[in-house]
Order: sequence, then structure tokens, then C-alpha cells
Amino acid sequence: MIRYQKLGYVELNVSNLARSREFYEHMVGLQWIGLRADGAALFRCEQAPYSVVLHEHPSAGFRCVGWMLEDEAQFDILHQRLRDHSVPYELVGDTECEARKLGRATRMVEPNTLATLEFYVPRLPSGELTYEPSHTRIQRIGHVVFSTPERAAAHAFFRDVLGFLDSDSIGEMASFMRPAGSPYHHGLGIGSADRPRFHHLNFMVEAIDDIGRAINRCARQQVPVVYGPGRHPASQSVFLYFLDPDGLTLEYSFGMEEFADIDARPARVLPPKPESVDSWGGMPDPRMGATGAIHATVIRSATQ
Repeated sequence: MIRYQKLGYVELNVSNLARSREFYEHMVGLQWIGLRADGAALFRCEQAPYSVVLHEHPSAGFRCVGWMLEDEAQFDILHQRLRDHSVPYELVGDTECEARKLGRATRMVEPNTLATLEFYVPRLPSGELTYEPSHTRIQRIGHVVFSTPERAAAHAFFRDVLGFLDSDSIGEMASFMRPAGSPYHHGLGIGSADRPRFHHLNFMVEAIDDIGRAINRCARQQVPVVYGPGRHPASQSVFLYFLDPDGLTLEYSFGMEEFADIDARPARVLPPKPESVDSWGGMPDPRMGATGAIHATVIRSATQ
């Protein structure tokens, strides 16, 4: 089994980098780091080189996600699993790794969501970095969610090829999975849709007060709230979903079930009804998860 530490970073495309930099720093509450040599904007929300990367692009949406492996030994297991399933992948070169503060990395495209996935170990120990929470006490990136017409196939790929573990599902609507080694209920969600797209990015916060303050901050700054506040029955998280300037969906959540590494409870199938998504009875705005193109990545040096 491939062992992971956590969901490490998410890179997004935004249509106006200056506008989005202001929003992600001052509205979302991420710590601004600076611009990378390629012009991308770097932010962190935990003690890490970066957590969120924004690229200016005409089509706003998802660019890539980085899953931190437990150690370098996991690369051999990962590469063998990909070869066994005839999945192309490439080794990220030393120059790119150095520029992006990665110790070592492998890149591939998940065939059902079309999402670019990177697997890495960090270059710098986290102890050498500083993170100062702002108005919102963000603890970490919690999860990323994709939607696709091939939900069942994507679920099987993450489980059978990449070693993710099932936590819960809601009928045939959505699957919630965690990378093996992470205790949190889910680091990945896969929903059903008419085409592959990015659905939302989650930030886990320290206290329910962070949710309450965000509701009022969104109202003052006329930021659309598209779902919540509410509570997800599967993970027990209190949630609030809102839109960034391009209409990408972001989520704050407080509280989440944690699984033991050994003898974890079995995954459940919740009935496909609104109460399985929000036990408080809320309904999402149609704009939730509606914007989010998947950036196409070509694997340059395919290895089989």
C-alpha cells in the first residue's frame, strides 16, 4: 500500500491574478508568500513551503494537486502500481523540483477526472518555516473535490491504483476517500457530473467562530455564500461554501471525524437525499461547483 502524509498543495488558475491575490489573502485569510519565478502567486495556510498556488489563465479552474508521500520509499510502490495498470507518468526534473521546493516528485493525469496529480516529498523540513494565522485560523487544506461522469471509475482508480481508503459515500452521488496514512475523514471527494470539473477546495479551521465570522465577512464584502452554514452527516463537519472572484467554490469547515490507522470503522453508504449532505436542512445554490475547468496537462516523458 502507498502511504501518504497529507494533501500538501493545490494549484488553481484564476483570470486576474492581482484581484485573486487580494481575495485569497484578505478574504480567505491565507498567508501571502510572494511570486514564484514563473509568476505564480504563493500562499500558505500551515507550516509548509506553500499550500495554494494561483496562476493567471483565461479559464479559471483546477491546475494540479500535490499529495505528500510518507517517505521516498513510497515512490517505488507508486511507480510499480502505475506500471501494473499501464498508467503513464513522468518524473519531475531536478530544476523544476528546486524551483518549486520539492525534494522529489512524480506527475500523472487521473484518467476519469482528467485532474493532474503530483506525488512528492518536500525539499525543506517544515520546522524551518513559519506560519502566522490571520483573521481565520486555518489549520490546513482539508480536501479537494472533483466531479465527473465517470465517478465510479474514478473512485476505483483512487482506491485500486493509488491506495486511497473509502470513508463514506452518498448513494451514487459522491464518494469520500482518504489517502492511506492520513486520519481525516476525507482528503478527496468525487461527485457525479455531466463533464469532468473541479468542484471545490476546502480549508479546515480551528474553531466554529471562524465559520461565524466568515458569514459576516462575506456579507460585508458581498461575497456569495452558496451553501451553509450546515453540517455534513458523513464527516460531522460544520461547513460554509462561498465563491472566489472567478466563481470557484471554496469551503471552510470545522471539525472532522478522524480514523484510526488500524481497525478503522468500515465505510458507510448514506442514502442519496439532501439530509445526507446537510443534517441542518440547507440546500446549495446552483452556482456551487459550477465553475472550475480542469487544466489539460500533457505527460511529456511517459513511462509505462
